[in-house]
Amino acid sequence: MKTKAKSIYWQLVPYIRPQLKTILGAFVCTIGFTIFWPILAWLAGEMAEYVGQGDLTSIISLAGLAAVIFLVRGIVQYGQDTLMAKAALYIALDLRKLVYGHLQKLSLSYFESAKTGDLSYRLTEDVDKIGEVINKIFQQFLPSILQLIAVLGYMIYVNWQLTISTLIVAPLMALLIGAFGSRLLELTRKSQNRISNLSALITEVFGGIRLVQAFAAEEYEINRFGIEAENNRKSKFAAERIKALQFVVVGFLEAMSVILLFFLGGWQISQGNMTGTDFVSYIAAVALLIDPISITTNNYNEFKQGEASVERIFELLSLQPLVIEKKEPIIIEKATGLVEYKNVSFAYNDDKLVLNNINLSVKKGETIALVGSSGAGKSTMVNLLPRFYDVTSGEILIDGINVKDLTIKSLRKQIGIVPQETNLFSGTIADNIAFGQTDFDIQLVERAAMIANADHFVKDLTQGYYSYVGERGISLSGGQRQRIAIARAMFLDPPILILDEATSALDSESEALVQEALERIMQERTVFVIAHRLATVRRADRILVLEQGKIIESGTHEQLLERNGRYASFHAQQFYDNQ
Repeated sequence: MKTKAKSIYWQLVPYIRPQLKTILGAFVCTIGFTIFWPILAWLAGEMAEYVGQGDLTSIISLAGLAAVIFLVRGIVQYGQDTLMAKAALYIALDLRKLVYGHLQKLSLSYFESAKTGDLSYRLTEDVDKIGEVINKIFQQFLPSILQLIAVLGYMIYVNWQLTISTLIVAPLMALLIGAFGSRLLELTRKSQNRISNLSALITEVFGGIRLVQAFAAEEYEINRFGIEAENNRKSKFAAERIKALQFVVVGFLEAMSVILLFFLGGWQISQGNMTGTDFVSYIAAVALLIDPISITTNNYNEFKQGEASVERIFELLSLQPLVIEKKEPIIIEKATGLVEYKNVSFAYNDDKLVLNNINLSVKKGETIALVGSSGAGKSTMVNLLPRFYDVTSGEILIDGINVKDLTIKSLRKQIGIVPQETNLFSGTIADNIAFGQTDFDIQLVERAAMIANADHFVKDLTQGYYSYVGERGISLSGGQRQRIAIARAMFLDPPILILDEATSALDSESEALVQEALERIMQERTVFVIAHRLATVRRADRILVLEQGKIIESGTHEQLLERNGRYASFHAQQFYDNQ
């Protein structure tokens, strides 16, 4: 939902407040900087008079005074610029950390539809743009306004009639600048959306570059990139064209104002209302208005462009997680592993039920295998346990406590997950095994690796557990990555374990090593196993067959084969396919 443009920057006030002392220090420097502008205009008139008189001594005195003024002005300007840069960068840092932290709290369902490249752009470019705008508001815009007020005050003091006549065109210029700014905001929104799409495309393609090359789809992706890049070019060019047109129109009005100024100035002198020296001082003051007017106009354009970034950031901050922790949740230190599903039903976005009235009681140390066709609800069922989603109806209990009554952090520490696709992060192997822990015992890392059959290959690496794995663990084989994932799941010694297709993407040799590791870590834990390969689930204490969100069969491998039902059909089909 878009926020009204007139109020959008007010939303930044709470984030500016912590830097208020620094900003006030910069503002004091700004005032010190501003008071010198009328003095410089007065000096110009006085110097013109002494030049006309040939009074070299007075000229030298005034030149010395001007040099001192410029030196002091430079010092206070330095203070203003550095203090405001410091404040703006801290504001951007705090805002970036706030947004990143807020995103971490959002539910998994949001990230399933969000574009990674777009989020990256908002956290980097949009936040930087907001920092730049805040910097320019206090470093350039407000000082320029103060300079305009100070110089205009001096101009009125010199000749108020001439000043009023000169400012006749000001309302027209303000209206034109406002119209150009509104159009610029519209084009900037479009441009930022398109650059976000471009960023998302880049992230998507380079994340799956192996697939692109495997299907010889490089030309296809180049064409897609070209279309997005061209759309971005068009939107940016439209914004630049508006800025260029504004420069021409406003520049013409400024030129007409100068012509009018000389005409009216000559008339005032002819009427005896001002002297030639006064007019020189007045012209110097007008010259001193050029920079503040130019800066104010340019800043206004940037502020309109910045509104789009502010909108995009607060759009993220307005998102609310679907999984919410209670006000006074229970912290569970170490669960025994008893899990119950009571009348659990679930649907994504109020659509058709994915799970329909599931009832299940799992004892401590029991291994439950979930099998069924794709879309039967297997992954959804285990994803409800750590509250990646919340049940639509019913309840899930751990040790008799509803998972909704527990803190999310303590709940998830009870559950180790070994996914089908292993995500490793750039860093060392030890960092990946002890993921989420800033201060960890390397011996616990090594213990987890030994349980996961990863210790041997890790020790063969040049730096052992301190070897860098690269982004997504690209330097490791699939089996090695999976064993690191098992070690990561085991690091905190969780009482409950979820194995989601943990061996489906491995070759036979890697699968044997991983399977051996899995059998080792499954001992004395409550385990949920999802697998298409029935050979990996036949040792389970119970096998549940899901169909259209319901448990249609339950029993051991032998019992289900004897019943000659859906499970027996799956088993026969896989046996036939392997012949």
